[in-house]
Amino acid sequence: MQEISKNIKHSFKRIRGLVLRYVYLIKGSLPRLLELAYWPSIQLVLWGFISQFFLTQSSVLAEAAGILIGAVLLWDVLFRGQLGFSISFLEELWSRNLGHIFVTPLRPYEFILALMGISLIRVLIGVGPAIMLAIPLYHFSIFSLGFPLIAFFTNLLIFGWVIGLLVTSLLLRFGVGAESLAWALIFLIAPVSAIYYPVSILPNWLQWIAWILPPAHVFEGMRAVLAQDYFDNTLLFNACALNLVYLLISSIVFLYNFNAARREGRLLQIGE
Repeated sequence: MQEISKNIKHSFKRIRGLVLRYVYLIKGSLPRLLELAYWPSIQLVLWGFISQFFLTQSSVLAEAAGILIGAVLLWDVLFRGQLGFSISFLEELWSRNLGHIFVTPLRPYEFILALMGISLIRVLIGVGPAIMLAIPLYHFSIFSLGFPLIAFFTNLLIFGWVIGLLVTSLLLRFGVGAESLAWALIFLIAPVSAIYYPVSILPNWLQWIAWILPPAHVFEGMRAVLAQDYFDNTLLFNACALNLVYLLISSIVFLYNFNAARREGRLLQIGE
């Protein structure tokens, strides 16, 4: 029992050390810090004005004004969560540091947990200012969602990590030639994630694809809370269950590609 406790303690120290390394990278560069908050804030301002325009055009659309801003903010949690995970990994590739990291006792699952940790920090730094900006500019507070906000935030962040794990798996398999996927892959699921419109708008053959993705359940749940003041437990359960399955599958895919790269000596070769 003491041995297990000792291993967990050492493991936590290694994860903490790697997370601190990424934090110092951000702290040491003002442009990096500003860039994290820049795009979410610009997107919030843009969609906020579009919502204000809707407000003046239609009472039906006016009801959706808060929903649109909420959707923009929550979508950024998913997008920035994925990007925070993938970019941190890419920085190791760009600096050809991956080989150096894994000559240390660091284990692959500890590396994954460290990437998840820095992804969460990047999301908070990036989306936080946009959330604060929405309150004085558009009189909309995402915190009006109450407790469900934690459930929505967590599920979207986890699915962002799922996409991040798949992107890093492709990077391990194909090298930095696949780095554009870090920005592009997530937009493949955007049309069927029901971010700005309900799943029912989609053609029937696309609706079943939407329902096997956690974001569709989250955004439908968000609309139910904001428009009907109703929290649907079934949608939350479905999102959690799907996330669990996808997280397990993407972790296995990552570990398979990581072990193959280590076995073939590609960890030292992958880089610019």
